[in-house]
Amino acid sequence: MDIGKQIKTLRLAKGVTQEELATYLGVSFQAVSKWETETSTPDITLLPKIAVFFGITIDELFQIPNEAEFERIENMFWHERRINPETFRHCVQFLENMLQDNPKSIRAYSCLAYLYNHRAKSDHEIASEYAKKVLALNPNEKSGWVAFLEANNGVCGDEWYDNHFEVIAYFKEFLKTNPDNVLGLYGIIENLLDDNRYDEAIPYIERIRTVAKNYQYEIYMGDVMLGKGKLQEAITYWNAAVVHYPEAWQVYCCRADRLKKLGRYEEALGDYEKCFAIQQPPRITDGLHSMAQLHELLGDYAAAIDDRERIIKCLQDEYNTVSGEGIDSQKREIKRLKQYLK
Repeated sequence: MDIGKQIKTLRLAKGVTQEELATYLGVSFQAVSKWETETSTPDITLLPKIAVFFGITIDELFQIPNEAEFERIENMFWHERRINPETFRHCVQFLENMLQDNPKSIRAYSCLAYLYNHRAKSDHEIASEYAKKVLALNPNEKSGWVAFLEANNGVCGDEWYDNHFEVIAYFKEFLKTNPDNVLGLYGIIENLLDDNRYDEAIPYIERIRTVAKNYQYEIYMGDVMLGKGKLQEAITYWNAAVVHYPEAWQVYCCRADRLKKLGRYEEALGDYEKCFAIQQPPRITDGLHSMAQLHELLGDYAAAIDDRERIIKCLQDEYNTVSGEGIDSQKREIKRLKQYLK
């Protein structure tokens, strides 16, 4: 790797500006810019100081392992709320270069997909704030409502727009060549159920029974029963899933999600707590997120704050994550919730 590109990569990873690096080195920021654009190269006498600044050896200045670059990009998905446009372009360029060398690199394709999804989510957050300003100025402005719903993946009320026709069509073709792929079966079942296409979902659910051999068959059959208006049969299926797979933490989360939608909040809270309690570290915090929402819905803001503090503690203790968007987002929610305690 060229020294200029390496300096740029290290600088972006460290999160410093060209001006900050230039000040440390005692050169102009234009000089740093020229290095990074390969117009010129740093004087050899500056190399030790550059290495010290980035905490690496001089030899490492001339090559950054692809693995390290992949890890840096993947960490952005979890720790960055906004990815700087310059950094984004650099990441895309690196991944596209990787694909030129290895056109079948699953990791590169996955990173590109996550990278663009991250930017889409970030852009939607910004769009949502602008849409809210429109509605604050004029509550009847339709463009504001449309923009807000799109930014937040809300239901607009037009069935042709809200359905998952294209997603289902994709999974149908996918399963023709991958008939026993569990994730593909999950994908088509979830989307068929969400579109109330219950009878179409049943054959795929039956296939899950033989392929996955887990709690999902009874969970999904309960969903079908609920969709057809048979509440008690639905609950019977969901309870059976827990009875048959009591050691699977996921089954408690699945039942809790459904009880939550039925307004049976206290039962759902119990299942979410059980889900978190029986996991082995490092635990996922999905249940705690749902508990925080439920406690806020019930007006128990202190409990909601406690849930979000538990999320932070879990990230710190079990993932060694002490900073980044995962932590910052919870702190923003705690700050918001504390307003209701006054």
